[in-house]
Amino acid sequence: MGKKGFFICVEGLDGCGKTTQTKLLVERLEAKGYDAVYTAEPSLGKIGKFIKEYCLHGEKRVSSIVEALLFAADRFEHVENEVVPALDEEKLVISDRYVYSSLAYQGAAGLSLEWIRKINEHAKRPDLAVFIDVEPETVVQRLKPTKSVMENLGTQRNVQKVYMKLVEKGELVRIDGNRSKQEVADDILTVVLGFLEKPSLTS
Repeated sequence: MGKKGFFICVEGLDGCGKTTQTKLLVERLEAKGYDAVYTAEPSLGKIGKFIKEYCLHGEKRVSSIVEALLFAADRFEHVENEVVPALDEEKLVISDRYVYSSLAYQGAAGLSLEWIRKINEHAKRPDLAVFIDVEPETVVQRLKPTKSVMENLGTQRNVQKVYMKLVEKGELVRIDGNRSKQEVADDILTVVLGFLEKPSLTS
């Protein structure tokens, strides 16, 4: 992998299997000899914990502006406390959600993508970002009764639209998530290994 770390993030709608696939990716990369670590947003820090309680599982959804600012603040701490130290140790960091989630979720709520990018301008740019694309109707059926305030069909449909715009712009690599767990995992691993094994990265 060369003498530097790499930062990869996995994105998707709620219930798309993203967390399962992210952890599986870490396991499969470790089996191939990579020093891979799993991390996630919201983070395990104080702001991340506050977001889970106050934003995601409150009685109703808070202002999208408040959401975006809190996620940006948590992201800064996540990068500073978890991502960068691991990259400095030449690890392969795999993040379950990152800045694209803010663009998709708060962007779908009506906020300017340019403004969301602005408040996240200090977020480290990932080396690779993949989007597990699953139909909104499918993910909503999978969600538990204790779902978050964002886990409804209307929100998920709007979020998918923003994600697809990011795919079209080349910021995300789309993975067809409407298949078996194994097929999706194989596709993600193929994309990641194809990136990691580029001559420019391994030289």
